Amino acid sequence: MATALTLPFEVQAHPAPVSDAERTRLIADPGFGKIFTDHMVVVRYSVDKGWHDAQVKPRGPIAIDPACAVLHYAQEIFEGLKAYRMPDGNVSLFRPEANARRFADSARRLAMPEVPEELFLESIRAIVEADRSWIPTVEGGSLYLRPFMFASEVFLGVKPASEYYYMVIASPAGAYFKGGAPAVSLWVSDDYSRAGPGGTGAAKCGGNYAASLLPQSQAIAQGCDQVVFLDAAEHKWVEELGGMNVFFVFEDGSMLTPPLGTILPGITRDSLMTLARDAGIAVREERYSIDQWKADAESGRLREAFACGTAAVVTPIGAVRGTSVDFKIGNGGPGVLTSELRAKLVAIQRGEAADPHGWVKRLF
Repeated sequence: MATALTLPFEVQAHPAPVSDAERTRLIADPGFGKIFTDHMVVVRYSVDKGWHDAQVKPRGPIAIDPACAVLHYAQEIFEGLKAYRMPDGNVSLFRPEANARRFADSARRLAMPEVPEELFLESIRAIVEADRSWIPTVEGGSLYLRPFMFASEVFLGVKPASEYYYMVIASPAGAYFKGGAPAVSLWVSDDYSRAGPGGTGAAKCGGNYAASLLPQSQAIAQGCDQVVFLDAAEHKWVEELGGMNVFFVFEDGSMLTPPLGTILPGITRDSLMTLARDAGIAVREERYSIDQWKADAESGRLREAFACGTAAVVTPIGAVRGTSVDFKIGNGGPGVLTSELRAKLVAIQRGEAADPHGWVKRLF
C-alpha cells in the first residue's frame, strides 16, 4: 500500500447547481449510471510533485491533449462503491478500505502510482459531503461513487506515464437490472475469454470491460441478460460474468465460487463468503466446469446460482444458454439461500442489522 498521505481539499461551490425541484425529479427514478451529481473530485499526480492540487469542484468536461497517454495506451483504473442513507438519517459507506486496497492493487498492475488509502477515503468523504442531497430515498436507492485514475502525460512513447489524474464522480442509483425479471439469463461465450494467467483479470481496469463488450452484445442478441466467460487456457472452467462474480449453491447447502487469480476479487463476493461462513455454510473456492454446471443443474444437485457485485448486489441466475448448452437452474427464479444472503448483506449495508465485522463506516 502507498505511503500514508492526506491533502487539504479546496472546495469550489457550484455556481449553478441543479435546483431542488429538478434534483427531486431526477432521483425519484434514477436507474443506474445515467444521472450525475453537481460536483467531482480531482487530484493530480506527477513524478516531481507526487499527489497534489486536491479539489472538489463543479462537475464538468475534462480538457486533455490528443496525445494524452490514456488515449493510446489505456493506463486507466476505476472502482465502484456506494453511499447509503441510514435509518437515522446519517450517511455511511460499506467497506471503503477494501476499495482503497483494490484500487492500489490495480494501480500496481498497470504501473500507475498508488493512491494512499487516507487520500482515497478522504476523496470519497469529500464528494459525499458535497452531494449528499443526491442520495435517493426510493427503495434500494444509493449514491454510486466512481473513483478512477488515468494517465494524463502528453507523449507517444510506450512507457508508464509520469502524470496522472485521480477523480471521483457520483451518480444516484436505483435498480441495476430493469424489467422486473426474477432472475437473469446467461450466454456462455465460446469465442472470447475475459482474461488469462498473467493478464489483468484481477485488476479493475477499463480494458477488461472493453474486451467484454462484444461478447456481451452477443449475449443480448441471443436474448440473454449477461455473458459468462470460461477460462482462456482450456475453455471449460467458469470464471465470471461480464461485470460480476458468480456463486453456486448445492443440495447439501454448500456453496462454491471460482478461485481468484484471473478474476476480479469482488468485495461483495468476499462479504457474501464471510456471511455464509458465519451461518455455518461450507464455502469452497474451486474450479467448476461448464459441463459440470450443466450436469448438476439437470440432476438437481445444483439448486441455485447467483451473480454479485457492487452495482447489482446479488442477482439470481435462472438459465444458462450457449451453442452447446441450454439449461435452467432450480425453478428458474431466486433461490432460498440467494435471497437470504442478499437480505443479510443489504440489511448490514443500510444499517438495518447488526454489523459484526465493522464493515459500515459512518460519514455524517
